[in-house]
Amino acid sequence: METKSRGHLTRREDTSERTVCCLLLTLMFGVCCVHALEMSTGKVPFLEAVNGSTVLLPCTYSSCIGIKDLYFKWEFNDNGTMQKLADAVIPLDNVDPKVNVYHSRVDYVGKGNNISILLWNVTFDDAGVYTCFGKNPKEKSKNHSAIFTLYVVEELRQVDNTLTIIIASCVGGFIAALMAFMLIKNFTLFVLSKIEEKNKECLVTSSGIDNTENGLSGSKSTPKKA
Repeated sequence: METKSRGHLTRREDTSERTVCCLLLTLMFGVCCVHALEMSTGKVPFLEAVNGSTVLLPCTYSSCIGIKDLYFKWEFNDNGTMQKLADAVIPLDNVDPKVNVYHSRVDYVGKGNNISILLWNVTFDDAGVYTCFGKNPKEKSKNHSAIFTLYVVEELRQVDNTLTIIIASCVGGFIAALMAFMLIKNFTLFVLSKIEEKNKECLVTSSGIDNTENGLSGSKSTPKKA
């Protein structure tokens, strides 16, 4: 009976371990599939540019399962109409594609997983939403995209740094005062330690003189006449 029970327990343990392993693999595979291809326009997905300047519209892609014949394109939302700016097919990772450009003031400047474009001599009509679109056949042609917003202004706004300067001055003054306090404290402790050492030397010297005068051990005294 004990042998059978142990056998049943061992089988249950094996089954539990297999179940856990399967769940972990499924979870890892599922997460990887959900985020297999990712299009990104950076941490700050917008830019304020001066009229007439040249701006970089950034975009990168990444995939945990690799790519094969990845199709990407840049589009501009022109009052509800999607205007294609550039597109290409990337055969494999780290292979530079042959990019088609459909706008006279657009240049492709990407390399590797960077598929950014430059927009020359921007005008107020260029302000709006730009979409970096990607589709990887390895993912059964799922679509992915990232949005970048461009604002065009006559001139960049002057940032008032008064508050920043005040805060920096206060912090700098506090640090300087703290350092001065520490220097004065250390100097004071040093002077006090020197005074204490001199006092100890004076006490030892005076104690030796007193012992000699009293004829104690280690001192010379005149013997008394009989």
